Amino acid sequence: MTVFLRTHCASSTARKWAGITILTLLFYTLTSTLSLSKFSFKYPSSRPPRPRPPLGGTCSPKEYANGSWSYHPRTNASVMTHPRESLAFSGFENCASSREYFWHLGADDETQYDRFPGAQSWEWIPGGGCEGMRALSKESLVRNLVENGGWYLVGDSVTENHFFSLSCVLYPHVIATPDYTENANFDRGWAQHLYLSPSSPLRGTLALPKGFNISFTPLVTFRRVDLLFSKDELVDIHKAIQPANNLKAPKDQTLFSEEPVWTLPVSQYLSEFLAPLPMDNYATMVVSTGGHWTTTLFSGVSPEGIKGVLSLFEHAMQRWAERVQEELTSQQRTKFGGTTATTTTTTSSTDRGRPRRRVLVRAYLPGHESCHGFRKPWKEVQPFVWNWFNWGDIWAFNAVFEKLLSTRRFPDIHYLGIDRPARLRPDAHTTGDCLHIMAGAGVLEGWTHYIWHFVTQYADVNGY
Repeated sequence: MTVFLRTHCASSTARKWAGITILTLLFYTLTSTLSLSKFSFKYPSSRPPRPRPPLGGTCSPKEYANGSWSYHPRTNASVMTHPRESLAFSGFENCASSREYFWHLGADDETQYDRFPGAQSWEWIPGGGCEGMRALSKESLVRNLVENGGWYLVGDSVTENHFFSLSCVLYPHVIATPDYTENANFDRGWAQHLYLSPSSPLRGTLALPKGFNISFTPLVTFRRVDLLFSKDELVDIHKAIQPANNLKAPKDQTLFSEEPVWTLPVSQYLSEFLAPLPMDNYATMVVSTGGHWTTTLFSGVSPEGIKGVLSLFEHAMQRWAERVQEELTSQQRTKFGGTTATTTTTTSSTDRGRPRRRVLVRAYLPGHESCHGFRKPWKEVQPFVWNWFNWGDIWAFNAVFEKLLSTRRFPDIHYLGIDRPARLRPDAHTTGDCLHIMAGAGVLEGWTHYIWHFVTQYADVNGY
């Protein structure tokens, strides 16, 4: 453009107007850039947040879930005579965790042995768009957990099912703590960990991050957090959302009944997740909640009933997502030399060069009524007959997260709607109830497979 002006605009008037034009363009560009910077983390209240761009790449959560179960037996056996046979039926060598070992495998009740090996003889075939998804490799997963950061699992006892399954999938490369065979008086709130085994054949081939200590840097941790908030935090949120003239709103802990629940303050588990090496090396937090959000636990909710519980859940999860994203953003700024320090974490020199931390919200699952009468998967999800607990409303809890996380406001928190494979497996539950899921039936292992795919392939392709 400068050459053109020098050649063709000889008069001073022409040069004057050209200069004005260039200055105008520069001013417009500068103000536009500042405007974009201003709203990169906070959006004007007068307009809704922009949706995230369309998902691309290979095998989105929706594509993965839009598949079907295919019969794929691992053994020629037709009956089970001993509980340890469930390992071979499941394709496991062993399981590192000692927590309710055979209950997790669904093999603790001899009267239900006829479910084996049928329940372990199915393979999930993802839907279209997932043709390039790699087969799950325990060796590759262990390498990723060590070199690129571990998983921090937050949720209720169904998430504990997932942790136990991981201890089987990753065996013999991991060891688990605590050892429940040494202390039967366990507490459900104890943290459970998987560590790299000193005898793992992979140990000498791994590039350990600076500060990584094989003795106390976990690869995977499970924390029992049923509600994602402490009771006190939820009481405060409940009070804050009540209309000023609502005289029926509880003024103390009467929001809750005496029903048992295990949960932690947000700050406690966030500080653990974001802690630097050598104590922790997490890159991905996987959360799931919904099963304990019932009218029996929240007996004092206002308005009463499931609508009141859902309203509290929606307001609480809005605050949760804001808090979590704020912490993740603050740590990123501190890590790269910014001036904003996080309120619950510190960043050490060992954090520099680490992959960006992210949080995945896995869709929660309802159970299956009369589950122990089924011996194979469904082809389509069936409606409830009696609507036990809050099962008929789990979709609404999931919808809160799906809508909340569909915008750009929370770039490091992602919703994984991968619940459909489990919804099609009424035959895959543990022996004592119809909510918890047995290890080895392919449901829990499918979660592991997809999360590994998401953090190693899908997130990179889509810029997450």
